[in-house]
Amino acid sequence: MGIDVIFKIAGIGIIAAVVNSILDKTDKKEISTFVTIAALVIVLVIVMDMIGGLFGTLKSIFYLD
Repeated sequence: MGIDVIFKIAGIGIIAAVVNSILDKTDKKEISTFVTIAALVIVLVIVMDMIGGLFGTLKSIFYLD
């Protein structure tokens, strides 16, 4: 859960930016917007999973189970 998560998020961002650029040039701005929103949701799911792991760790550290 170190640098690989940062690379995943960066990869998703790069892929979304490339697809977004291609779709903008072909005048498909609606689909481009959906691609951007989908990438955002994917990244938010990854971050929420990490936050859930953080809270699980904090619960186990302070014996709150």
